[in-house]
Amino acid sequence: MAATAYSTALLGGARLPAAGAAAPPSALLLPRRNLLSPLPLRFQDAAPRLSLLRMKASSDDSSAVSGDELIADLKAKWDAVENKSTVLTYAGGAVVALWLTSVIVGAINSVPLLPKIMELVGLGYTGWFVYRYLLFKESRKELADDIESLKKKIAGTE
Repeated sequence: MAATAYSTALLGGARLPAAGAAAPPSALLLPRRNLLSPLPLRFQDAAPRLSLLRMKASSDDSSAVSGDELIADLKAKWDAVENKSTVLTYAGGAVVALWLTSVIVGAINSVPLLPKIMELVGLGYTGWFVYRYLLFKESRKELADDIESLKKKIAGTE
């Protein structure tokens, strides 16, 4: 009896069938639902919390940009571009690269254990980056200097 209580606690309330009883496979995988638990929230229950999120629209038109102004600005910038074919080639390459990246990530995600390993690698790298560049004042200054030098290299001013 103690073993049954222990296994029930381990399984989160799910009970295993008796040795001779045939149970559907879903009964083995899903925990029992607690009938005494509260029902899911309804919209009326959440209304007091939503009242804190209300906003009012202002009639200040000074910062508003109309669609016509935006389109006119984009047309002017497109007309100022000298090598339109190069821009279109880069844009097409970016779309293809994005699609290819999506396919690769989907393939990696379908391998059973690999996504969790990749998460651990990402967490490890994030921890290292924070320790190396963000934790101390001198290292933050070094990172800012590296970023500025990279900006100058890209802009061609260095």
